[in-house]
Amino acid sequence: MKKNILLAGAGPMAVEYARVLSQLSCDVIVVGRGSASADRFRKVTGIHVNAGGITEYLNNNPLPDAAIVATGMETLCRVTKELLEKGCKKILVEKPAGINSSEIEQVSHIASAGQADVFVAYNRRFYASVQKAKEIISDDGEVKSFTFEFTERSHQIEKMEKPSGIKENWFLGNSTHVIDLAFFLGGIPSEINCYTTGELAWHRPAQFTGSGKTQSGALFSYHADWAAPGRWGVEICTAKHRLILRPLETLQVQIAGSDKTELATLEDENDKKFKPGLLKQTMSFLNGDYEKLCTIAYQEKMVKIYDRMRGVVS
Repeated sequence: MKKNILLAGAGPMAVEYARVLSQLSCDVIVVGRGSASADRFRKVTGIHVNAGGITEYLNNNPLPDAAIVATGMETLCRVTKELLEKGCKKILVEKPAGINSSEIEQVSHIASAGQADVFVAYNRRFYASVQKAKEIISDDGEVKSFTFEFTERSHQIEKMEKPSGIKENWFLGNSTHVIDLAFFLGGIPSEINCYTTGELAWHRPAQFTGSGKTQSGALFSYHADWAAPGRWGVEICTAKHRLILRPLETLQVQIAGSDKTELATLEDENDKKFKPGLLKQTMSFLNGDYEKLCTIAYQEKMVKIYDRMRGVVS
């Protein structure tokens, strides 16, 4: 396991990574911008923060073995690009890796040109519930169909104070957590039809629906209404089971021929001790076990689908 890890950011998400990296006995170099966030981070974690930003740090220090970028969404692209341009070859960047498709494409192209390994941190892929669902799907043979919902808690989001551009790109920055998970379990789309309508005071559109087919032939549909109550959820159908992740941290299983659903027994101790999925995701990144991780090249392809789903015409 790589030991010398640069952690860019000193906010709440960086604190979660610091807890995981400490558990893994890594040497953590934290780089932040402001003194206030640095002080808060140090009080919570006991780890010193190199304030002043990534540019100053990289200009005066050697490259780390690997880097984790856990800054705000508005700076994910810039910080990752600086690390790549300085020669860092192994980066895990918080989702979605940029504030829009253009920024994600920039990161992907620079990573490809520099032959660097860059991954987007969709930690829900590593939930114990998701790993159990993966096992059942593998045993059953294939996914026949699936559906998912990504309704957001608009009444809460509207009250949040966020930098410019964050709420306007909430679909990409937040809803893709569940959308990425649905396609991770169900398969990559080969065809998709998307419909949107409505608007909120802070986001356009407000309603989303659509359907399509995956590369393996599974049919799927989705729905979200940000102007109505709802919650995230994914349902996967095989010939033998219906797998229900609602909430995503749990797995309900319905067996073919039965009307009952039962909660699956999960090995989720680490999901309770740390932010769910984060320990296993970080371990996979550091150990070079990349199979379940979202590559930046994959994210670049999928963001074109995400843009269609949210009504953006390129």
